[in-house]
Amino acid sequence: MPEAAFRRAIRDYIAREARPADKFGHQPRLYALTLQVGAGLDYDDDIVFAAAWLHDIGVFIGHRPEDPEELARWDNVAYAVETAPAVLESLGFPCEKISAVAEAIRTHQPAAHPTTIEGTILRDADILEQLGAIGVLRTVCKVGRDTRFTDFTSAVAAMRKALATLPAYIRLDTTRGLAAPRIRMLEAFLAAVEAEAQPDLF
Repeated sequence: MPEAAFRRAIRDYIAREARPADKFGHQPRLYALTLQVGAGLDYDDDIVFAAAWLHDIGVFIGHRPEDPEELARWDNVAYAVETAPAVLESLGFPCEKISAVAEAIRTHQPAAHPTTIEGTILRDADILEQLGAIGVLRTVCKVGRDTRFTDFTSAVAAMRKALATLPAYIRLDTTRGLAAPRIRMLEAFLAAVEAEAQPDLF
């Protein structure tokens, strides 16, 4: 079956808007993970596709505030929920599914409580992106350019917190299976960091 034109349009839109450039990689990886997480489940893949590609629009340069104090208070999820509907409508996405996309985006963060299967799949997949080797890369690349990560010490602290808290947020058995090797990798990485820091990490 030919790919719907709106899918190409959404990808092209995010390719233009995702800045810094490394922000673009998260979207295709996340959508690919949703296919693994959602395998065998009955859900609307159009909704998950759109939510996966648009959920982080509020973290892109040009969409988020540049002032550090404003950025520290910025609610990127609220921005994405507010912005996504008009973007989707302009790109030809089925209007009857737009509210479901916004709802999935609203509940995609770990501490949120998804109300739909599409939201659950998106949230579980996004948790996987914060674990394992990809989780390490995504965290370390923010050092010095994100108000949360001023140095390696703060980045490692964030990874330790992710390892300690995120697995418990996973809802689906399929996701738990996918998470297991990522958790082992992150445990090994953090153990190596601790062994090599001797004793200070900056």
